[in-house]
Amino acid sequence: MVSDIHQLPDPELIGFAHESERRVADLLDFYGIAWDYEPRTFVLDEAPDGGTLSAFTPDFYLPDHDLYLEVTTLRQSLVTRKNRKVRRLQELHPGIQIRVLYRSDVERLFVKHAA
Repeated sequence: MVSDIHQLPDPELIGFAHESERRVADLLDFYGIAWDYEPRTFVLDEAPDGGTLSAFTPDFYLPDHDLYLEVTTLRQSLVTRKNRKVRRLQELHPGIQIRVLYRSDVERLFVKHAA
């Protein structure tokens, strides 16, 4: 259920990095699930001078579920790198809930939603 204080964003006004992200946003809207697009970047590794060496910005945050979603429909080599970042995020912030939606997950969701 969508909280009274959180408005659903308009997917048409957001510059999604990939079409699959826009489709996931449409699906979340269809089910009335509140979401924010790329609301937070987590620093994963810092240089000695305090600069950022590595960071990760999950695609969606679902505030009513306190859950981050990362949508990945990329080739396997990039998925492996993204999985590494997710593991590092969980090491540094064990209280953060994050789920990765892989290509097969996204395709299943779209097939179910189209039916």
